[in-house]
Amino acid sequence: MNIRVIAKTTESTRNICKPMLYLFLTFATPFIFYRSICSLAMFWFSSSSSSAPKIDAATLRLQRINSSKLYLHVIPSKVPIIYSSYYDISFLGIEKLHPFDSSKWGRIRGFLISEGYLDKNSIVEPLEASTNDLLVVHTEAYLNSLKNSVNVAMIAEVPPISILPNWLVQMKVLYPFRRQVGGTILAAKLATERGWAINIGGGFHHCCSGRGGGFCAYADISLCIHFAFVRLKISRVMIIDLDAHQGNGHEMDFANDGRVYIMDMYNPEIYPFDMTARSYITQKVEVVTGTTTDEYLKELDKALQVARGNFAPELVVYNAGTDILDGDPLGGLKISPDGVVQRDEKVFRFARERNIPLVMVTSGGYMKTSARVIADSIINLSNKGLIDIPGRGRR
Repeated sequence: MNIRVIAKTTESTRNICKPMLYLFLTFATPFIFYRSICSLAMFWFSSSSSSAPKIDAATLRLQRINSSKLYLHVIPSKVPIIYSSYYDISFLGIEKLHPFDSSKWGRIRGFLISEGYLDKNSIVEPLEASTNDLLVVHTEAYLNSLKNSVNVAMIAEVPPISILPNWLVQMKVLYPFRRQVGGTILAAKLATERGWAINIGGGFHHCCSGRGGGFCAYADISLCIHFAFVRLKISRVMIIDLDAHQGNGHEMDFANDGRVYIMDMYNPEIYPFDMTARSYITQKVEVVTGTTTDEYLKELDKALQVARGNFAPELVVYNAGTDILDGDPLGGLKISPDGVVQRDEKVFRFARERNIPLVMVTSGGYMKTSARVIADSIINLSNKGLIDIPGRGRR
C-alpha cells in the first residue's frame, strides 16, 4: 500500500514538473545561449591579447615620461623656487604625532616673502604627479598598497592614520606628497633653463620603487632623474645627499647604474640601517653622532673635492636635509644654523662654478627652527650671487 502511494505521488510529481521544465527551458535557453556567446568572445579576445606583442618595460616608461604634463612652461618672470600651499599637511592635529614639522614648507615661503626676497606671484606652483607619472619608477603593487591606510600609517610613522578611511588619507596625506613629487620633477627642467631650482618640499630619499618608509611615500628624487634622462637628454647625474639619514631609497633605485653618482654623507648610527643600499653608494661619507660644525664642514670639503675628480655630472640633485642641526631629535649631529648655511653655499659653489644645473630639495628636519634656517640659507645664496632672484642684488 505504501509502495502504491509513493508511485502515485511520483507520477503526479512528474506530471506537474513537465510543464515547469518546459517553461524554464523556454526562458533560460536564450540566456544560456547569450552566456555561451560571451564566453566564446572572451576566450577569443583573451587569445588575441596574449598573442599580441607586449610593450616592454623600457618602452612603457618612455611613453609615460613623454606623455607627462609635469614639465610646465614657466614664464621668465617667475623665480625657480617651487612651492604650493597644498604641500603642507594638516588634519585635526594628527600630523603633530610625528616629529617632522609638516608646516615647514609654508613657513619657509612665508619667511622669504616677509623679508622681501620673494613675491607670492613669482613662485612656481607645480602639478600633482599622476599615477602614470609615479609608475615611471614605482611598481603597481606598491602604489596599490597605498590604498590601505594601515600601510600609509607605517610609512608616515603616524599610527592613527591606520583607522582613517583611505579616501581621507589620500586627500590629507598622499596628495600633498604627490604635489611635492611634481615639484621635484619640474625642478630639473627649471634648473637646466636657469642654472638652479629649489623645490621647497620633496627629498623623500627613503622611498624606492617598491617600498616606502621614514615619512617618504614616493621616490621623488628617482622620478626626477628618470624624467631628466628622457626629457632633458641628460646622461650623468650626481646626487649629493646631506640629510643626516642615509638615502637608501635612491640608492636602491640606482644600484649599479653608472649614469648616477651618489655621494651620501650620513650618520651610520641612526635609521635606516640599510646595509644593502649602503653597498650601492658611490662615495660614502659617514659622520657619527656628536659630529660638530667644524668637523662636518671639513669632511664636506674633502668629499666635494673627491667627487669633483671622480665624476662630471650634467645635473646635480642636492638633498639638503636640516636634520643635521644641533638639537634635532633624530639626526644626532651638532651642526649650528650657520653651519647649515655654509654647507648649502659650498654645494651651490661646487655646481655653479662649473656651470652644472642644480636641483635642491629640503628633505628632513625635525625642529621648528628648520624653516627659519632654510630661509636664511636661501637668502644667503641670493646675497652671495649663487642664485639670481630678480630685484635682489648681491650684497
